[in-house]
Amino acid sequence: MKAQNETTNGFFERWRYWVVYGLMAAVFGFFLFRLFDLQIINGEVYAALAEENRTTEVSIQTSRGLIYDRNGFVLARNVPSYNVVITPASLPDDPGAEQNIFRQLSGLIGIPVSQGTTDDETVRNFSPCQNDLGITQIVYIGQTNAPYDPVRIKCNVSSEIAMIIREKSVDWPGVGIEIEAVRDYPTGEITAEIIGFLGPIPASRKDEMEAQGFVTNRDKVGYAGVELSMDDVLIGKNGKRVIEVNVGGQEIRDLEEPIDPVPGQNIKLTIDTRLQLAARTALIDTINYWNGWFNKIKYPSGVVIAMNPKTGEILAMVSYPNYENNRLARLIPAYYYLQLSEDPNKPLLNHAISAEIAPGSVFKMATAIGILNEGIVTPEQQLEDPGRITITEKYSENDTGRNRDYVCYTYKTTGDGHGMVDYLRGVALSCDVYFYKVGGGYQDEVKEGLNIWRIGEYARALGYGQRLGIELPGEATGLIPDPNWKRITQGENWSTGDTYISTIGQGYVLATPLQVLVSIATLANDGKLMRPTIIGDILDSEGNVIKPFTPDMLWDITKDPMINIYDENFQTTGEKKVVEPWTIELAQQGMRKVVVDGTASIQFDGFNIPSAGKTGTAEYCDNVAQAQGLCIPGSWPAHAWYAGYAPYDDPEIAVVAFVYNGDEGSKVAAPIVRKVMEAYFELKSGENAASVP
Repeated sequence: MKAQNETTNGFFERWRYWVVYGLMAAVFGFFLFRLFDLQIINGEVYAALAEENRTTEVSIQTSRGLIYDRNGFVLARNVPSYNVVITPASLPDDPGAEQNIFRQLSGLIGIPVSQGTTDDETVRNFSPCQNDLGITQIVYIGQTNAPYDPVRIKCNVSSEIAMIIREKSVDWPGVGIEIEAVRDYPTGEITAEIIGFLGPIPASRKDEMEAQGFVTNRDKVGYAGVELSMDDVLIGKNGKRVIEVNVGGQEIRDLEEPIDPVPGQNIKLTIDTRLQLAARTALIDTINYWNGWFNKIKYPSGVVIAMNPKTGEILAMVSYPNYENNRLARLIPAYYYLQLSEDPNKPLLNHAISAEIAPGSVFKMATAIGILNEGIVTPEQQLEDPGRITITEKYSENDTGRNRDYVCYTYKTTGDGHGMVDYLRGVALSCDVYFYKVGGGYQDEVKEGLNIWRIGEYARALGYGQRLGIELPGEATGLIPDPNWKRITQGENWSTGDTYISTIGQGYVLATPLQVLVSIATLANDGKLMRPTIIGDILDSEGNVIKPFTPDMLWDITKDPMINIYDENFQTTGEKKVVEPWTIELAQQGMRKVVVDGTASIQFDGFNIPSAGKTGTAEYCDNVAQAQGLCIPGSWPAHAWYAGYAPYDDPEIAVVAFVYNGDEGSKVAAPIVRKVMEAYFELKSGENAASVP
């Protein structure tokens, strides 16, 4: 029995040894495998991770390019903004000394020593200078995230406060001043619709911008105007430092030669700030005068654009009302942006290029060149304007139709028309009945009118119904309707009446103020349509021209065959033709008569520079008018238009003015254009006088 027990005990003793040895072997094997995994299998991966923890890249912010007007006046620049920062790791170890610094700093900058909580959500959503936390809480968040990195306590303090903090830096260890470049717009709302503003990198562009070396929480991009459309030119390229850091994130040394940032390029616009101010003043003064006359806000908004018709250079572009872009320079206040967004007059919209409006009678000039080029009438041929005509409106060839009256604007006040009217008088007096007849045909007097298809051809040749390529975001296309468009979008056939009202720029016809201006400028420039541009020279950071301005002619309607030829069934033949130069000359003569003895003669009486132009009164019925109960059949509200150019024999400037709900173009819009022209020639004479030795 004893021997049996000894045998049993010996077995268990040996078993325990084997278990211990087995466990030791397993542990050793595990560590051996782990070592093999770390050094052999995944050695490169872990080495890379170690290197990544040891090194970090620091972005060196570049300087955004400046924006000037054509005379070198600064429209957008970078100015220093002073931010109060604290580096948590540099604060005193003594909590009492730390709190003493916080108390003194609080009294200087107005941020409480302690305020708010620092839970997980607060830390996760923390945004410097956009929170309600106290200094203690902000420093805690900085300590948690990156103790050796400065955390912003207050942004955009005065230079006086910044100087005081710098002087106290010895007594306030860890407290300092960070200088940040922010955008400043010296002309503010005078040019805001052109220049635009900056904003933070949006989430949709985060990956793209970070791949280019930009920092999402620091760098900004263009949100509107030239700041947006020319962002790739202005933004530049950030520099880079590769540094070694310790486990706490403290910088030790540079591991590579730093890469310097590349400044953004500067841009000289075609805008003349002096003319811009004159145009804005003329528009606002006119609107305020008439609103005062009516004792209510009857005319809420408007547009003025001036350009050189020979080069396409935009000299002034006013969209009123707009916004103050300096209020959006450092950050975009939610309340202000919401206020702008909800304003029914849409101040964030550049109405000069984005608003699609019935052009009214200024559109008649497209019809005017078409009827001569197609031989619908001769210049001398007279048509009768009794004030009212009746047509049979049909929606199809076999439609029996219904009678519908079409009247001239004179009929509404006098009950009469213009009598016998030839081409030049029709343009000068903006005779609706004349254009109804030549556009849609009328009995035996004009057996075949221009027709909607050919109206569209000549309208597009003058720049309507398409984007013209100006370097601003949001350019609209406008609309030149036709039967196919109406069938698809409205579910209806085209009617005879649709052609009649399209002839005079009403109905479904829509245009931007820029398109209206370009159409008149093209006629002034003998048929050469210049691409409207707001960008002059591109300069490097030293001011050297690297890309000079070059005018861009899109087409010459007298040389480039653009007009489709139609057969008797109004089907295109595949052939195209030009607009004959003599038709443009007669269109110019007609617009000259507008200011000599036509609809704008009173407003331009005494103007010592020979000019030409076209008035426009465009009836409308939009959502605003409907809400106000203004869309009364036969008495709809109307927008005011005028587009003209000067000098008549050698045009230097073309101007369009539009006033929302402004009624008569001759009464409201034409005086604005005259004031802008007067300002232009006054500025020119001053420059010429200054250049005389």
